[in-house]
Amino acid sequence: MDGLIAALVGLVGGILLTPVARTIALRLDIVDRPGELKPQHAPVAYLGGVAVFLATLIGPVISQQAWVLLPMALALGLGLADDVRPLAVPLRVGVEIGIATLAALVVPGTGLTRVATAVLVLGLLNAVNLLDGQDGLAAGVGAVIAIGFAFLGGAATAIGLGLAGGLLGFLVLNRPPARIYLGDAGAYLVGTSIAILPALSRHSTMRWSMWWAVPLLVAIPIADTTIAIARRLRARRPLLSGDRSHVYDQLVDGGTSVGRSTLLCVGAQIVFSTIGFAATQGSPGAALAITVLVALATGVVAWRAGLLTVARGS
Repeated sequence: MDGLIAALVGLVGGILLTPVARTIALRLDIVDRPGELKPQHAPVAYLGGVAVFLATLIGPVISQQAWVLLPMALALGLGLADDVRPLAVPLRVGVEIGIATLAALVVPGTGLTRVATAVLVLGLLNAVNLLDGQDGLAAGVGAVIAIGFAFLGGAATAIGLGLAGGLLGFLVLNRPPARIYLGDAGAYLVGTSIAILPALSRHSTMRWSMWWAVPLLVAIPIADTTIAIARRLRARRPLLSGDRSHVYDQLVDGGTSVGRSTLLCVGAQIVFSTIGFAATQGSPGAALAITVLVALATGVVAWRAGLLTVARGS
């Protein structure tokens, strides 16, 4: 029941708060302007992450895990500062490490659970930010991931469904063509939130199969980041440079519409999440084997599809 309440409040909150956030962003000129890597033709409002955060507050509260709001709020604040004025990389990375450390301290569980949480926060905070380059993509994939973790029970149910509800409400104005973006604030928030969910599930300290299956439950952000890094390495470009090396960029460059590209990525995450959830129900060995086999198969598909190929002169 708590999960359903959190989902409903998140959905309604996302629908009602997102237009307010958009209005405030436009008045304060907190917008994403067109540029070389920006496909929009006019400035688009940021502050979507603020609306999502406010819409999903109920999840941690009713699940009696209000402490997790601290790293979530800090991630939101870091991203908001980066949206207003881009931060120096050393400063941003330092704060990210602080967020990961704080998340590890506030989640329940053993030392290994805390270490795994810190690693996930650092990875997913950045991976979701890299994924947030196309209308509706990060929010749609994030909602699917949150629902996947919600099925694992425990406090992850209310928090995951609340986050999913907030993101789905936000998608009313973020779907293509987007009228508001998550911004770094929202991307950092979503990445941190989903990174915390495994430690809050009822299996976090009891079943290694859950931890081995986590890569499947967050597959699209991981796969997209891995492919983008691989392409930059092959092209001998700086790893932190922006480009169109992401999976969703390549789909659009190949003739797929933005809307269809987003739906393909969201649909793929649904498949990965389903396999990942099934893997959590078996033995740790089986979960590890399934994760490795799916990762290898995904790599082969990416290679055959040319997603790892760098065009001459690019």
